[in-house]
Amino acid sequence: MVLFLIGLGLYSEKDVSVRGLELIKESDFIYMEYYTSILGVSKECLEKFYGKEIILADREMVESEFEKEILEKAKTKKVSLLVVGDPFSATTHVDLYNRALSDNVKVEVLNNASIINSCGITGLSLYRFGEIISIPYFTEKWKPFSFYEKIKKNTDMELHTLMLLDIKVKEVSEENLIKGKMIYEPPRFMKISEALSQLELCEDNLKLNIINKDTKFFGLARVGAPDQLILSGTIEELKKVDFGGPLHSLILVSKMHSIEKEMYEYYNVNNKTRSI
Repeated sequence: MVLFLIGLGLYSEKDVSVRGLELIKESDFIYMEYYTSILGVSKECLEKFYGKEIILADREMVESEFEKEILEKAKTKKVSLLVVGDPFSATTHVDLYNRALSDNVKVEVLNNASIINSCGITGLSLYRFGEIISIPYFTEKWKPFSFYEKIKKNTDMELHTLMLLDIKVKEVSEENLIKGKMIYEPPRFMKISEALSQLELCEDNLKLNIINKDTKFFGLARVGAPDQLILSGTIEELKKVDFGGPLHSLILVSKMHSIEKEMYEYYNVNNKTRSI
């Protein structure tokens, strides 16, 4: 009868909206997409809070079996697809929305907080951000630098750049893929220090004069969680910080207004008077 796309927010089982919780409890089937992002609590914790069983939807199910596994049920039942953050923060979910509409399935969307709006806690104005960039893990054979050119466009317009760092969940190595072995690698979550090193490599190769030893950044970890960590500084300053567990994000700071400058100094790694 209907497919609910429900944003869960950024951290815990209690970040879901009241309306979203009501719809989850009404649903006959509940799926959770878990390869584009992660929550700070387990599936079992969500099930206990919702009082419902959750079916984990990996990349294969979402991309290849969505119509058969989820949409067919939504034609006669109430089905919820839970998404970490906001349902429309990733193009994956926009595609799912379009596929549901094309199959004449009614869709109801429940929005929630995502890193795209929650990064405003840095004090940087959301109106002054450019295109959002994703930084993929580099390998020995694959080092795509194209995202760095997009950062250049942002900085040329004096816009801040939010960078989402790669995560690898239920991935198969290239070697095992060639052998036809579906052996999944342990989950990996890119750290701020790794992202900064890759940015340096991009600059060394492309020479776009985007970053140097004085370039300002914000490092963000576990935004929305009780132990979230937000610090500002240069590349070398932030590389020395242990930001802890996932998820990490990075902001390259462009020209700042006065209030933004005050917040940058407040969060600076060298500020000994910061209370949080």
